[in-house]
Amino acid sequence: MASSNTCWGIEMGFGAIKALKLENDGSDLKVLDFAVINHPKVLSTPELDQTDAMRVALGTLVSQHDLGNARVSVSLPGHQSFARFAKLPPVEPKKVPDIVKFEAVQQIPFPLEEVEWDYQTFVSPDSPDVEVGIFAVTRQRIMDQLSMLNDVGVTPELVTLSPIAAYNSLAVDLGFTNDTPGTIILDIGTVATDLIIAEAGRVWVRTFPIGGHQFTEALVNSFKLSYSKAEKLKREAEQSKHARHVFQAMRPVFSDIVQEIQRSIGFYLSVHADADLKRLVGLGSTFRLPGLRKYLKQQLQLDVYRLEQFKKLSIDGPRAGEFQAASFNLATAYGCVLQSFDHAPMQANLMPVPVIKSAMWKKKVPYFAAAAGIAAAAAGAMFIRPLLDSTAFEGANKPQVLSSVADEASLLADEAEKLGVTDSARANLQGAEIVGLLNGRELYSEILEDTSRMIAMIDESARTGAQTDQRLANAIADHDPVKLISMNTQYIGVNEEGSSRNTNTNVDPELAKIAAMRHIKIDTQFEVPLADVGVFMLDHVDPILREKLARDNASYSVVITKVEPWEVTRGVRQTTNTNTSSRPQFNARISTNTNPPTGSNISGGSLNSLAPIVRPDVPVQTAGTSMVTVTWYAVLDPMGNNADNGDDT
Repeated sequence: MASSNTCWGIEMGFGAIKALKLENDGSDLKVLDFAVINHPKVLSTPELDQTDAMRVALGTLVSQHDLGNARVSVSLPGHQSFARFAKLPPVEPKKVPDIVKFEAVQQIPFPLEEVEWDYQTFVSPDSPDVEVGIFAVTRQRIMDQLSMLNDVGVTPELVTLSPIAAYNSLAVDLGFTNDTPGTIILDIGTVATDLIIAEAGRVWVRTFPIGGHQFTEALVNSFKLSYSKAEKLKREAEQSKHARHVFQAMRPVFSDIVQEIQRSIGFYLSVHADADLKRLVGLGSTFRLPGLRKYLKQQLQLDVYRLEQFKKLSIDGPRAGEFQAASFNLATAYGCVLQSFDHAPMQANLMPVPVIKSAMWKKKVPYFAAAAGIAAAAAGAMFIRPLLDSTAFEGANKPQVLSSVADEASLLADEAEKLGVTDSARANLQGAEIVGLLNGRELYSEILEDTSRMIAMIDESARTGAQTDQRLANAIADHDPVKLISMNTQYIGVNEEGSSRNTNTNVDPELAKIAAMRHIKIDTQFEVPLADVGVFMLDHVDPILREKLARDNASYSVVITKVEPWEVTRGVRQTTNTNTSSRPQFNARISTNTNPPTGSNISGGSLNSLAPIVRPDVPVQTAGTSMVTVTWYAVLDPMGNNADNGDDT
């Protein structure tokens, strides 16, 4: 099972796969391992099978580094996804999710059922406006990426976008605050460039299709080289004696990049007239090209920096120098790990919910197998021991006194019947049972106590599960996982023939087992802040009913039906005026940790200020509530070995 305090962040780039493994010890992050695996040929090389090349590089990563005992978080390139931004109209906080969904329908150029999407809200300390960033990727594309990872035995728990991860790494490592100057983060990749603006509590992202590939093509055309030789020349340009000529050949591409940056800044300023952008921080291997920093500074009139090393990450030992040199390429992987540890200001997660569910069930299989083995051993012991005792008893000699007493009892019974003693009126069993219950009022106190225990255990289970289930985290951010609405009890006694008056024994075999026993039916009605409660009930309610509700020294035995012991009686779903449905509420992640850890060197100050972003205090329930009636039985008569509490073994 993956360790909860170690995580690999992986950037699947077109030039190389960059990976970073960190350990979270509660107060700091420790570098355990890292890797930069260059592709033999960049994936933009003409006629190269990109999928096969990526799969080979992933195989190299897995073979050379241990990914088996840690969580995995990956990023998708910005040019393979969508990032759209909009200002929300002034509405009540509880209506924000519906407005965002409406905006998503307008902004995403695909039907919502064909994409995985998430959003992030932004609030500036000096402005009442609420802005939203909507991030999406087609379901087909993300499943292709997950398929490549699955081929090498890797199943990530989080999928984010490269520009989001890049922003998270710098925001945390450089300690962005409200006083941080407006910053442009420029991550020049192989085939595209991610431009991120962080300013006054806002984040804005744009990806444009100019990257290292265009520089290589410029060298191919200028020097009539093959693509591979031009790529090599570009990488070695800084050490080449022909650096000046190389720069001149690439100058038109420099101009194109500057033009796109100026266009992006112009658009941003048209929307945020009060913005004050002071500096540019460069990421990516392409940013090492000779003359690029100087050219950008002259054309943009901004301070231009290049990330040389991390301030909050380091490694001791012989690999220290190697890590410092690689830091320039590890920012995105760093951001992936920060988001997995909930230390990142932006939390957009595009991991498909069905894949998360599948991974969670795989983790539970070893526990199910162990439980089955224990149950089988216990069942064997329960079967063998009575058999041995029975054999020993049948082989023993019966004392003579037992036969004498039995004969005398038979004679007395015959004599009583002849005298009419046994013909008296039968007792009113039902009335006696009801009167007896008045003397057993403590039973209902115990039932109330067990119901309270059940609610507490469901609450604890749900909040633990919310750490890995974004949909559940969204639902319970401002609500209790379950809220008790009503509780009803029905006493079911035994009639004169000795059978239960329960008329539903033919529906469920568990009710048939207790048909001849006195029992109390308990119906508890809860409100659950989810529109679709099936998975929630199976994961967090059913195990508690069947495995944890029963307790030692109770005055009754707990019995749960074989079928689902609950019924959804009412659901209220919030909708918009569109006919497009979203994914099953893996969206609307405003925050999964409303009380971020304090005292951490990672946070670099307040992660709820400029960067981290101040989020609106709005409920994150996105799909309504459901009323659920949960039923269980308190059996008053001894059940012996028949009380299996509904477990199938």
